Amino acid sequence: MITIGLIREGKIPADNRVALTPAQCKWIHKNSDELKIVVQSSVHRCFSDKEYLQAGVDVREDMHDCDILLGIKEVPSASLIPDKTYLFFSHTKKMQPHNRQMFQEIIEKRITLIDYECMEHEDGQRILGFGFFAGVVGAHNGIMAFGKRTGAYDLQRVYIQNSFRKLIHTYFGLKLPNIKVVVTGSGRVAHGVLEVMNLLGIIEVEPDEFLQRKFTYPVFTQLKGNDLYSHKHTSTYNREDFHQFPQNYVCKFLPYTKCTDILMNGIYWDEHMPRLFEWKDMLSDEFNIKTIADITDDKYGSIPCNIGDGTLEEPVYGVDRSTRERTSPYLENSIDIMAVGNLPNELPRDASRYFGEQLIKFVLADLVKGDSEIIEKATMVKNGKLTAHYGYLKEYAGD
Repeated sequence: MITIGLIREGKIPADNRVALTPAQCKWIHKNSDELKIVVQSSVHRCFSDKEYLQAGVDVREDMHDCDILLGIKEVPSASLIPDKTYLFFSHTKKMQPHNRQMFQEIIEKRITLIDYECMEHEDGQRILGFGFFAGVVGAHNGIMAFGKRTGAYDLQRVYIQNSFRKLIHTYFGLKLPNIKVVVTGSGRVAHGVLEVMNLLGIIEVEPDEFLQRKFTYPVFTQLKGNDLYSHKHTSTYNREDFHQFPQNYVCKFLPYTKCTDILMNGIYWDEHMPRLFEWKDMLSDEFNIKTIADITDDKYGSIPCNIGDGTLEEPVYGVDRSTRERTSPYLENSIDIMAVGNLPNELPRDASRYFGEQLIKFVLADLVKGDSEIIEKATMVKNGKLTAHYGYLKEYAGD
């Protein structure tokens, strides 16, 4: 029997999502003789201790007898239990400075770290993530912010509704002005954004139409890799080559800055990739974008004027085009930025159900049986030692 513990989230501000819902734990207990789920007590979790107890799940404080510990966000160094196997989003594979101490503690305590972010299908698609609901919440917040800037309509905050189903009802009868929205990306985040575009009745048009035409109704266009980037010498786009040699590509987004009202950004980015635009482009009188929902949320990344996170309480801030300083939102010379690192927390129960379903379908069986290529490739540290796939982290790890 393998005991899996759902640990309490210790990062501040506390995350309210969970890897497995009470109903999913109950299903696992009913359908598996090899797994037992226990839950660490938490007052912040979107499912209460009582709901887990009613599902027949043991709720306790001490997790030391668990074989595997599941969290969501980074685990504070002081909370890490030596010699255990942890699964969570560690945010260390890009050598993020703020998580280096935690990573070194994982090594010091001989822990095995399996990172959800690194779990991939054979074709490279990520298995686990909250991207869809990040896209839903981010798109809603972007549309909401534009309404507050213009006064043309009024949308409430997502968290006021406690389910995606209830959120949908708030869209009934909402009439939007003739806005033009660009959606970038093609992954889970973009799928969540497209869901909101469709629910709001924003019509999809082709990129060339978007650039050339005026419309008497709200429209959006989706820009994927080949719409955004081209090779410096061949003017072509190859996804594999782009991710391996992004420095050889240029970005083709600039024309869209002249005719877009709202940008919903859902693309993956790293420091070698070209940005969608630069600070100097924002000074042009032709730069039309008023609101940017940077859902993938890379500070100074593909959106240079993402100068840091907002919060779930205050998700939108302004950035002055000239001074590059943070301002209040909705000011004349500012662009409004919606950038929040934990957007799915506004729909935590829906997001947790979705995540748990993928975990059960694609990961749990491999965790039990072992000898899984998916798990092996996602194992960053094994018993306190960097694995071969993550040898490039040697200096980051303090070796």
